[in-house]
Amino acid sequence: DPTTHAPATFVKTAPAASVDPTTHAPATHVTTHLAASDQAPRAPTTHAPATLATTPPAASGQAPRAPTTHAPAMLVTTHRAASGDPATRRAALTAADAADTAAGRGDTPMSAPDFASLGLIPQLLRALDAAGYAAPTPIQAQSIPLLLAGRDLCGTAQTGTGKTAAFALPILQSLAAAPAGENRPRALVMAPTRELAVQIEAAFATYGRDLPQLRHTVVFGGMKMRAQRRALTDGVDILVATPGRLLDLLGQGVLDLGAVRHFVLDEADEMLALGFLEDVRRVIARLPARRQNLLFSATMPPAIERLSRQFLKNPARVSVAPPSTTAAGVQQFVQFVEAPAKRAALLNLLAEGAPTAAAGTTGALTRALVFVRTKATADRLTASLRTARVRADCIHADRPQPERLRALEAFTKGELRVLVATEIAARGIDVDGVSHVVNYDMPNVPESYVHRVGRTARAGAAGVALTFCAEADRPMLAEIERRTRVKMTPLR
Repeated sequence: DPTTHAPATFVKTAPAASVDPTTHAPATHVTTHLAASDQAPRAPTTHAPATLATTPPAASGQAPRAPTTHAPAMLVTTHRAASGDPATRRAALTAADAADTAAGRGDTPMSAPDFASLGLIPQLLRALDAAGYAAPTPIQAQSIPLLLAGRDLCGTAQTGTGKTAAFALPILQSLAAAPAGENRPRALVMAPTRELAVQIEAAFATYGRDLPQLRHTVVFGGMKMRAQRRALTDGVDILVATPGRLLDLLGQGVLDLGAVRHFVLDEADEMLALGFLEDVRRVIARLPARRQNLLFSATMPPAIERLSRQFLKNPARVSVAPPSTTAAGVQQFVQFVEAPAKRAALLNLLAEGAPTAAAGTTGALTRALVFVRTKATADRLTASLRTARVRADCIHADRPQPERLRALEAFTKGELRVLVATEIAARGIDVDGVSHVVNYDMPNVPESYVHRVGRTARAGAAGVALTFCAEADRPMLAEIERRTRVKMTPLR
């Protein structure tokens, strides 16, 4: 604790739910120790040539999904996530949970058998059951009791592990138990990208479906302000926002944060990467001193550690994965190719019927997310793919928000085979059944690689990540392999 200089306490078991949030006890560090099979490098350790192999999605067309997934298709038409058939969803999630346990994931001292054991109210349990959530993920099992007890929290977890539900459920329960009072936000969630902000707000709608008294909205740039101002004027309990639009509304005097009791900074490392940390500090300065603070991030670079010490008070620290690691279900490959040959290499990968080492599979890129470095590259590559009769679209910061949402909706529905995206989409795309992530351009930092690859193999499903590597990219490839502790297999 930076205010008392008391030593931190390292705890391997769950703290009791009766922790007094008003005390100034030493900080508690809660962590899940992954099984040895999950810590070891998961790709082959030699650079022997290999062929690209993956198992196609199940007959239902859906891979097991993490509890926080919300299809962008539903975000365009309604702020309710589609739950599908509850029995089918429950079976899929139960199978995914069993697979995680067999692989050494999810079977930890911190795991809870069901959501009811975490102390959630019936309204939330009914919503989770309707959405097909079978059991809490490790980050949820660890975080929810701490947050219900009023603790500040610093959470580190890979993408796709259920972080949104980990903070949304306790916030909904806390707000439901307190009188609404003024028409000012009582919970503020900051997200780095528009897509992620929309999905977080949709999560609150899904989990809070039986708490109609709680109002929520999302504000972000790229859309007209009139409707956003009207929603704030009418009154809102939960506000999800990107930094720029939030500061715009504060500057216009249409938003007052004086009633905020729960503050969440989500994907904090992406805030750092996008240069938003100063904006975050300006927002924090407008918040009341008495509040609960939550910080979630897939990685924890030193700058985020310093920020957490500035505004988190006696936080519990929850970690369910080593920093900068990728999910166990991702097969990771590298193809050495220079820039002029990348387009032809991608088109070759998209060709149907490519031979693979896996019997009975085609290795086809059925739903591929392709990451590029620049907006111009995204536009040019998308045009080339369309010329080759590949169903493709792209999203980047220069495209109007409605066009970006339509592209995401089409990708979610399976109408697109390829979605080309710049880094801005790495945190905002949460789509079932992404078979492949292709790093057409090498990411600039290892953390970006982790987030890109996190778009596939979600909730224990299998997936493939392929990185194009030019000669000039080899130092970054070596750094990514060192940080992730995975040796990528060369693809012939």
